[in-house]
Amino acid sequence: MKTLTEQDIRSSFINCSKGEAKRLTVPQDLGERPWDDLDFLGWRDPGAPDRSYLVTERDGRLVGVALRFPASQRGFLHRSMCSVCLTTHRGGGVSLMTARKAGPAGREGNSVGLYMCTDLACSLYVRGKKVPESGARFEESLTLEQQIARATGNLHAFLDKLYV
Repeated sequence: MKTLTEQDIRSSFINCSKGEAKRLTVPQDLGERPWDDLDFLGWRDPGAPDRSYLVTERDGRLVGVALRFPASQRGFLHRSMCSVCLTTHRGGGVSLMTARKAGPAGREGNSVGLYMCTDLACSLYVRGKKVPESGARFEESLTLEQQIARATGNLHAFLDKLYV
């Protein structure tokens, strides 16, 4: 993924108003992110514990999505799998992230959900740059490039549902 600026990020959102995009908290460490290892930029809002944001490149343009997830977490013994990177986590390591749909459907309250790593570090888990605290990644026969393509395809399938 290419390096993003705060303005790139704020102007990319498809499921919130310009005012909401202007007010959201953007990460302050953009210059320190491992951009070459990211398929998308994801972060949690420190001021709103139930909100996260995701920005990715799609068909030559940036697409930003505001996400919400429940504050309640599952028990430590419960294990869940991320639908994007297929990493398993115990406890609250995977959450149902919901995004308001783009356009009129979103203004009517329609949304789409996807189980994702709560820390939004899917790209790093796939590449082995980050290891889940108490979960795991299964041994796969796919190459790293194929795993990255699958994770990106899973994310894009979710994004496509925001427009329908």
